[in-house]
Amino acid sequence: MKNTAFILLLISTVLVSCGTNEPYAKYKYNYDPDYAWGYAEFFGAYYSDYGIPNNVISLSLFSDSLFVNTDGELEGNGQYLFIEDLFLAPADTILPAGKYSVGKNGEAFTFYPGEKKDVDEVLYTIGAYIYYIEKNSAFSTVKLIDRGSFTVNNIGSAQKVECNFVLSDSTVLKGTYNTKLPYVDRSLSASSKIPRKKLALKHPITQF
Repeated sequence: MKNTAFILLLISTVLVSCGTNEPYAKYKYNYDPDYAWGYAEFFGAYYSDYGIPNNVISLSLFSDSLFVNTDGELEGNGQYLFIEDLFLAPADTILPAGKYSVGKNGEAFTFYPGEKKDVDEVLYTIGAYIYYIEKNSAFSTVKLIDRGSFTVNNIGSAQKVECNFVLSDSTVLKGTYNTKLPYVDRSLSASSKIPRKKLALKHPITQF
């Protein structure tokens, strides 16, 4: 009887130690990506109807394992940084060197933070955010940029972008881009009354 009680106690001790002393490993995202390619889209004074005279640029930066397929969709695995509303002075058409910070007033050298907006029960991500497109799609996600800044420096024909953001979950997001940045002029067709077309993902990420 004593032996039986001892064996049961031993088994319960082993089960408790296995269940409590080995926490699940937290999935690790890349919070300091190297962006290998990207582009900027110029929309002119996109928000002039709302009393904001400054020009607007959207910035897209990608890690090297991402690419746009023949259907015009983003495919592969990696990080995709998107800043939808970067504000420039009315005289500027490309990103001048300097520091750009999160702001909500449409002033030059600021950009809107990331937000999730519910429109007719459809959830949209707007502002500044980063896509994590992982090999295991269960871990693919979108993270919002809540505050922080990035700097732009012109080095020859290249533009160096260095990021220092804080995400909505308080995680620090760094990242660097250091090559030529192509610009696409979309100002002739831009109007705040018409939604801008965004790059579609080959495998859309479910948002909650």
